[in-house]
Amino acid sequence: MTPLDFCLVGQSLLTDDQYALLCLLVGMATVLGLIIVVRANAFLALIAAAMVVSLMADGAIQDKFSRVAGAFGGTAGGVGIVIALAAVIGKCMLDSGAADRVVRAFMAIFGEKRSPIALMGSGFVLAVPVFFDTVFYLLVPLGRSMFRKTQKNYLLYVMAIATGGAITHTLVPPTPGPLVVADQLNVDKGLMILIGAMIAFPAACAGLWFSSLVNRLMPLPMRPLGAEPEPEAIPDDKLPSLWISLAPVLLPVLLISMNTILTTLADAERAAQLRSGDIADWNSFRGRLQADTAAEGDGTNFGKHVISTIRGDGNDQEREELASLLLQDGSLNDGQKEVALAGLNKYLLLNKDFPKNPDAFLGSRLSSTAQSLARKPVARMSPVEAERMNRETLESVYDDDVIKPHTWETTKRRMANISAMFGDANFALLISAVIAMWTLAVQRELSLKELTTAVEISLMSGGLIILITAAGGAFGAMLTVANVGNAIQNMFPIGSDAESAKLMILVLGFGISAVLKIAQGSSTVAMITSSGMLASLAAPETLGCHPVYLAVSIGAGSLIGSWMNDSGFWIFAKMSGLTEVEALKSWTLLLLVLGTTSFLTALLMAAFLPLV
Repeated sequence: MTPLDFCLVGQSLLTDDQYALLCLLVGMATVLGLIIVVRANAFLALIAAAMVVSLMADGAIQDKFSRVAGAFGGTAGGVGIVIALAAVIGKCMLDSGAADRVVRAFMAIFGEKRSPIALMGSGFVLAVPVFFDTVFYLLVPLGRSMFRKTQKNYLLYVMAIATGGAITHTLVPPTPGPLVVADQLNVDKGLMILIGAMIAFPAACAGLWFSSLVNRLMPLPMRPLGAEPEPEAIPDDKLPSLWISLAPVLLPVLLISMNTILTTLADAERAAQLRSGDIADWNSFRGRLQADTAAEGDGTNFGKHVISTIRGDGNDQEREELASLLLQDGSLNDGQKEVALAGLNKYLLLNKDFPKNPDAFLGSRLSSTAQSLARKPVARMSPVEAERMNRETLESVYDDDVIKPHTWETTKRRMANISAMFGDANFALLISAVIAMWTLAVQRELSLKELTTAVEISLMSGGLIILITAAGGAFGAMLTVANVGNAIQNMFPIGSDAESAKLMILVLGFGISAVLKIAQGSSTVAMITSSGMLASLAAPETLGCHPVYLAVSIGAGSLIGSWMNDSGFWIFAKMSGLTEVEALKSWTLLLLVLGTTSFLTALLMAAFLPLV
């Protein structure tokens, strides 16, 4: 029996949901088995799991593996440039002394007595564009230097560094994990930066408090690290200025955040919504619906499709009353028109599946904008985009004297479009990379050849991260093809109650990510896999809150349960001079505090600041 025959037999014996969950279990077993048992590279494990799940999922046999490559390319196209540029920025900041300047600035601000805050703040800022292990390598010598001055609090210093570096590494793009999670859940990267940083801050404070507690309960001496002498500190006059040092970190954050703010303001206009007077001829508008609905035959026409879209599953009284209002005889008074407009905006314009196909709508040619939006995956369509698609669809069906054309390009929208160009993450990181490279060349007096060599070294390390994240994206896409998200949703009592849905799915994301982290050790793999499993649930109408909170919950879960299978565990232990038992008592418990605090903060913000 071939693998394909085995899949067909499984599908015939199981329900759709059971078979989807079987695909999930087989995919997870493939990832964990290859990483834990075979010790395979995460890229090979994830791409193999993607192909296994794709083979099990429905679809033409000739597309089973080619669609994996397509999904891989889609993810790489979305995050590859950003990850590569972040690697260049990190390398150049380290080699030029810019990272060292940032740390010394924090130390000068907070002073020696508050040096743990300075070390935590340095890690917090530097881990945004720089990978955690690099940040820890950079800052540990400073922590050791502080101990030589004070002769106390060594464990507090190294745990403070770990606190700042670990929390932004898992919650704030453009580090790979949160970047891919934001991409897979269709979360604006600027919003992910803002909310991730807001949630990371109280978690970092809790981590610093916990570090102080562990330092009092388990004071440890600073031990020598091998036979190598401690590195000499670079003189201040050999370091770049503070503003030049901070520019590669702050510039992309400012540009991306500005784009998010202006786009949010433009979206708040809801320019595509139907307003009073937009339906200029109610009789003609309703007459088309009434005639189509009364037409004989079972075929679907425009009016029947509109009314069936409004009615939904037929169990909502408000929807039924709206359908009856549109189909009743006689003219509508002003009050009835306002009720009908509100209902059309709510039940028709916000429906992401309203057009029946991307090109034509029951005989009416759609505009290019509506066609483009209709081809967009439902999970990636925002409410504002759904309104625009459906308003364009209505305007394609009706003449201008029935439904007035709307004005999409308002002043705020034009400003948002300009900011979208400069606030694109790829462009923002490119500018930051240029600044970081220029700083390195000037500060270390490098030739163009030497600068090229430094950049190539950073790109080689970033290339592996791109491969892993793209493979994880392909794995997540195949889980979506296998309808895993729908099966998970059907397993849990996620009904119309927005509060219960919100809490259940956020808890689910946190829990799945934590289990995956404990099992295979990589926070990035845990985040990518979890977001792929839950991508189909990442809609405000399902969550009851913005999907950014699901993204942060997944990132928080990826901090839980770091032990001997996590490279971060060994980096912390070996670079700090701690034994395995001491690392379990300090590092592992610290990440438990960081992850739990982040998740609880995300739950509170989702409840009181849902952003929907």
